[in-house]
Amino acid sequence: MTSNGWLQIALFCVVVAAVVKPLGGYMTRVFAGERTLLAPVLGPLERLAYRLGGVDERQEQGWLAYAISMLLFSLVGFVSLYALMRLQAVPLFNPAGQGVVEEGLAFNTAMSFDTNTNWQSYVPETTMSYLVQMAGLTVHNFVSAATGIALAIALVRGFARRSAKTIGNFWVDLVRCTLYVLLPLSIVAALFFVWQGMPQNLGAYTEVTTLEGAKQVIAQGPVASQEAIKMLGTNGGGFFNANSAHPFENPNELTNFVQMVLIFAIGAALTNVFGRMVGDQRQGWAVFAVMAFLFLGGVTLAYWAEAGGNPAIAHLGVDGGNMEGKEVRFGIANSALFATVTTDASCGAVNAMHDSFTPLGGLVPLFNIQLGEIIVGGVGAGLYGMLLFAIISVFVAGLMVGRTPEYIGKKIEAKEVKMAMLAILVLPLSILGFTAVATVVEAGLAGVANAGPHGFSEILYAYTSATGNNGSAFAGLSANTLFYNSTIGLAMFIGRFLMIVPMIAIAGSLASKKIVPASGGTFPTHGPVFVGLVVGVILIVGGLTFFPALALGPLVEHLSMNAGTLF
Repeated sequence: MTSNGWLQIALFCVVVAAVVKPLGGYMTRVFAGERTLLAPVLGPLERLAYRLGGVDERQEQGWLAYAISMLLFSLVGFVSLYALMRLQAVPLFNPAGQGVVEEGLAFNTAMSFDTNTNWQSYVPETTMSYLVQMAGLTVHNFVSAATGIALAIALVRGFARRSAKTIGNFWVDLVRCTLYVLLPLSIVAALFFVWQGMPQNLGAYTEVTTLEGAKQVIAQGPVASQEAIKMLGTNGGGFFNANSAHPFENPNELTNFVQMVLIFAIGAALTNVFGRMVGDQRQGWAVFAVMAFLFLGGVTLAYWAEAGGNPAIAHLGVDGGNMEGKEVRFGIANSALFATVTTDASCGAVNAMHDSFTPLGGLVPLFNIQLGEIIVGGVGAGLYGMLLFAIISVFVAGLMVGRTPEYIGKKIEAKEVKMAMLAILVLPLSILGFTAVATVVEAGLAGVANAGPHGFSEILYAYTSATGNNGSAFAGLSANTLFYNSTIGLAMFIGRFLMIVPMIAIAGSLASKKIVPASGGTFPTHGPVFVGLVVGVILIVGGLTFFPALALGPLVEHLSMNAGTLF
């Protein structure tokens, strides 16, 4: 570890913290329906969208109607993207002549982009046409991100409102988020990326002659527009197979830094939206502090492990840190930071494949995803996942002092705790269940390139990433098979929708409650004691639910490497 490396990490943290309040204030005004600087330009488009969709922006929905609207929208999105891939052979914006996408892969990809997972079991530049990339994948990068943000706002309204029967209107939240938040920021980011050398065209692939005289085909296309929303919406669906390790997706150190900031920007700012909407910004900063504490712990461990190098290779007298899979232009510190950021924030766009990490370095992204992407997290998903843990934490605190727990003036009762636990326990059920099946059936073992604990970690990471709607992977697993495309697709569905529905039910229950004035026995939820309690509950829940699997994978591999044995 070097001072320069720590300086880069510190600079990233400072910039993200500086973005929280201004962006949070802007988004609060957007979702409150207040006038913003962009209203003169985007207001007519917003009203046109409502007219075309038959939506009355003044008509709000209860939690069940909100959830049904979200599910129907996601269903239509899944079917339309699947159909687009199955009709890809149509010669429209398809200069490379890409053929029809196979059924299993089309199912997996449609589910992936519909759930904001963006897992890719294929090589994008040789599989998807420009039409599918633009009208299919990029569009879903917008709407899946907007859906997650809308759901987080709905839960926040549950805390903010009193004796209410509604939590907002899904269609209005979706339109406002897309028009006023995601689209403007993506346009600015895309123009910046084009300035820095990222391709943005509809031309055919370029064939060149190398110095050795061989022919090479260089893929290009509308890269910058997809890259912008890929990062901002924590999507991770790259235009190229190498994702942000590809120079067309990540030309230099400046774009690398900006991409990391974009990944965290909205998720971090939503904590400020939470504080503003409940009328106490200290509550938002407390949630942000929990995220920051867990993030700094993870990036410190990852940087230490990668800078320390592979102990099995160190026994041979080779030193200098673990440079496998790392790019010289970014270095170990940036690679560890990028890997931690992308797995904290539900974005599979990594510039160093996690399969190249040391066991403990790879343990960090694995554990972060298993917690449910709550450390800033996917846009929206991080906030509502963290608030579920906050509900459990104040319930524990209530048991300690022998009184009914309260959070933001709302009594936390049996219904909210049951729904919160249901949403949280869906994750280990899916991750460990599918992993167990894949490790004993021939179809699952056939895709594993490595034996021993690392092979197990590859399977575990795949289902962890799918269920956590993250999209990153250990490179040693060949997942483009009927078995993995199907089971990973199901894991994405479970991790997204079976967590969302109980969460929305909590929003409806909280909105109907009255605000309870704070008293001398009220547990404070905006100070260091609350932050410590939530961190403790998160680590305990994560440890109890995932420790058996973790012990069989990265930890065992770490011990074996320190013993000088390579699997």
